[in-house]
Amino acid sequence: MMTGAALNPVNSSIISVSLVPIGAAFGAPPSQTAWLISALYLATAIGQPVVGRLIDLFGPRRLFLAGTALTGVAGAVGSLAPNLGVLIAARVLLGFGTCSGYPAAMYLIRSEARRTGQESPAGVLTALAVTTQIIAVIGPSLGGLLIGVGGWRTTLAVNIPLAAVGLYLGARRLPTTPFPRRDDGRHLMSALDLPGMGLFAVALVCLLLFLMSPGGDEWYLLALAVAMGAGFTWRELRAHQPFIDVRILGGNLPLLATYARALLCYVVTYAFLYGYTQWTEQGRGLSASQAGLVQFPLFATAIVVSTVSGRHQAIRGKLLVGAIGQIVACALLFTLGAHSPLWMLVAVVVVLGVPQGLNSLALQNAVYHQADTERMGSSAGLLRTFGYLGAIVASAANGAFFGQRADTGGLHHLAVFMLATSVLFLVVTLADRSLRGVGTSEAEPPHTPR
Repeated sequence: MMTGAALNPVNSSIISVSLVPIGAAFGAPPSQTAWLISALYLATAIGQPVVGRLIDLFGPRRLFLAGTALTGVAGAVGSLAPNLGVLIAARVLLGFGTCSGYPAAMYLIRSEARRTGQESPAGVLTALAVTTQIIAVIGPSLGGLLIGVGGWRTTLAVNIPLAAVGLYLGARRLPTTPFPRRDDGRHLMSALDLPGMGLFAVALVCLLLFLMSPGGDEWYLLALAVAMGAGFTWRELRAHQPFIDVRILGGNLPLLATYARALLCYVVTYAFLYGYTQWTEQGRGLSASQAGLVQFPLFATAIVVSTVSGRHQAIRGKLLVGAIGQIVACALLFTLGAHSPLWMLVAVVVVLGVPQGLNSLALQNAVYHQADTERMGSSAGLLRTFGYLGAIVASAANGAFFGQRADTGGLHHLAVFMLATSVLFLVVTLADRSLRGVGTSEAEPPHTPR
C-alpha cells in the first residue's frame, strides 16, 4: 500500500527542482514548464475517481498492477523525451499510471477494518499519510542529487526501478479477487457507467484547462464545463450503477466540505512547493541541489507532526491549528528578499511543515470516516482529485505571478493569493459543525449507503 501510494507524491515533488533545468534545456519560460505540473495533475484528477470506482468493483490487484506498469513505461518515455511536448505527454502517462495506488490503499484499509471490526485504524492511516510525506521529503533532495549526477532526465528514469519494485510487491502481496459478475450472470464490466465517466472526464478537463489560463478568450471552456457537469449530474441520477452516486454524495455534506477544504489546502501547499522552490533558484540564486535541500525541513517537520498527532483521532483541532499555521507561513513570505539569509529560508519551510503534517492527515482521516463504505476507493480518489485541482490552481497562479522569471516581486504577489486562500480555509473549517467528534469514540460510524 505504501509503495503504490508513494508513486504519485515522488513525481509531484521531484519535479519542483527540475523545472528550471528543464526550462533551460528546452528554452521554455516558467509559464510553459508549468504544464509539466498541470499535465500530471490533469491526468490524475480524472483518473483517481475512475480507477477508484473500478477498484470498488473489481478489487485492488488488477488496477494496481496495470497502473504501476504504466508508470514504468512513462518513466522510460520521459527520460528519452526530445522536446517539451513529449515530456508533457510522459507526465500525462505518469498521472494515469500513478492514480491507482492511493485508492487501492484506502480500499484495503477499509476492507480490513470491516473484517477485523477495528473501525478506526489510526495507526495504519497515519503510516499511510507519513509515507507520502517521507516521499515528498525525498523528492526534492533526490531530484537535486539526480540532476547533479545525471541531469534532469534521471528524475524521470527513476520511475523505472520504482515501478519494478511496485510490480513485485503487488504481485506478491495484494489479494487476488475473483472477477465479479452481476446477478444475471454477466460480467460486471458490462454494467460500468462509461457515459458517466466520459462526461465527468470532459467536464473536468474543460474546467482545469480554464483554470490553467483564465483569460477572456477561454470563457467557453468554463461554459463547456458547466454544460458537461449538468449532463453528468443528469446521467448519474438515472444510471442503475452510477459512477458517482450524486444522491448519496449530495446528502453527505460533511464529505463535500472535506473536499472543499482539500482544494483550498492544496492550493497553498503546491503554490508554496513549486513557487517558493522556483524563487529560491531564480530569485535567491540557489542551485537546484541547494533548493532541494531547503525544502527538506518542510516535509521532515510534517512527518514529525503527523506521527505525533496521529495518536489523537479528533480531526477538527488538527484542521484549526493547520489553518492558522498556513496563515502564519504565508505571512512570513513577505519578509523574504533576494538577499535573505539561508536561515530565514529554512525557517519559513519549518513553519509551513506544521500545517502540512496536520492537514494532510486530518483530510485523509475525515474521508475515511465520512465516505460510504461501499465507495471508499472512489471517495479516496475524489479526495486526490480535489487536491490536484488545487495543485493546478496553484500552478496557474505561479505562471501568472512569475511570468518570465520567479523574482521576489512575483513571490510577494503569490503570497497575497496564498494568504487569502488560507484565510478562506480557516473560515470553512470554523463554520463546519459536523467536524465535532469526527474520528473520536463519540462520532457516528463510517457513513453507509441509505
